[in-house]
Amino acid sequence: MPIDIINTFYSAYDTDNAIKMSAYMKNNFPFLGLPKPKRAELSKDFLNSKKKDTAIDWVFVFLCYDKPEREFHYLAIDYLLAVKKLLTADDISRIEKLITTNSWWDSVDSIDTVVADMVLRFPELKSTILCFANSDNIWLKRIAIDFQLQYKDKTDTELLSTVIECNLDSKEFFVNKAIGWALREYSKTNKEWVSNFINSHKLSPLSVREASKYI
Repeated sequence: MPIDIINTFYSAYDTDNAIKMSAYMKNNFPFLGLPKPKRAELSKDFLNSKKKDTAIDWVFVFLCYDKPEREFHYLAIDYLLAVKKLLTADDISRIEKLITTNSWWDSVDSIDTVVADMVLRFPELKSTILCFANSDNIWLKRIAIDFQLQYKDKTDTELLSTVIECNLDSKEFFVNKAIGWALREYSKTNKEWVSNFINSHKLSPLSVREASKYI
């Protein structure tokens, strides 16, 4: 079955789209030229069948990540989202490897959802999140800052404060953007908390601009 879906993707190769999609991602990765709706159509039956799995097929996940074409990285993440309830706390080391492999905002922001579900189910992983926030890797930092984006009233504000404060002096666009996004999203739930945070911390102009959107 995994080989079938890989061959299905290759068979749908679209040269014109591949060039455009690669250019959009600053030519960091080659593409097959399969936009998200097309990928969803091609992988629907495969992913539905995998929801019946009783264990994570990590061989398949890393097989996808070893391929150069970006759509296979997306496929691996879509698979993990389909079977996320099978993930255990011990799997965080494998997730970390995915975050730091073939890294760019598109894959990392999708993995956010996987991490978000894991931390809700395994709160002990918050210690790992703190390690991510203090890492030298900007993508681990981004995950640490943004994984609570959809938590709303479940947001751990103490943790959010800490991971942002670890990165207040960052000059990295993707880190400062993440700070702004995290605060902006939480402002939809608690404007006062976010406003107080902005006023009491020296954030980058980018972070302030993003964070203040709904205040």
